[in-house]
Amino acid sequence: MKSKRRIFFCAGAVIILLALAAAMMVIGRGHTLYFDNVALEYEGQTYESPYKVKVEVKGEQVANLHAKDRGTSIWIGQNFKMMVDVTEEKGGQEQRYAVNLKLPYNMDGIIINIPAVMAGLPPEAWCSEFIQMIVEEDVEDPAGTEDEFGIGGDLGGDLGGDMGM
Repeated sequence: MKSKRRIFFCAGAVIILLALAAAMMVIGRGHTLYFDNVALEYEGQTYESPYKVKVEVKGEQVANLHAKDRGTSIWIGQNFKMMVDVTEEKGGQEQRYAVNLKLPYNMDGIIINIPAVMAGLPPEAWCSEFIQMIVEEDVEDPAGTEDEFGIGGDLGGDLGGDMGM
């Protein structure tokens, strides 16, 4: 009796885990999106950046970009929807566009080039992966020496007092 009960509970746990995994696949993964308002050259043609772009995601303005600016947002899932307000030149009329994009599943940090999206270019033109560059700075020890734990050799004077000697 106990073995049938144990098998029943183990099978139930496996079914629950599989259902949870299936739900997570449907929901999708999270993405950090970076919006670039930068001129782009694609297949020999140059696409200039507009004077100003406002990006709205889920009813909230997430970026107000002038030329050569970058904004950011978080999105969960593969089907990204945004509203874009574009002003081509200073003092010009603002035009509103609804944009739907299919995000790649294999990227977390995605750079979306706004001029390429607005020109209707394919994903390889407007989508690229954000790769963070880590810059290491050379830090010199002011005392000149360090031990194996990274502690400098000059401790700044008498720390322990007289110690009775």
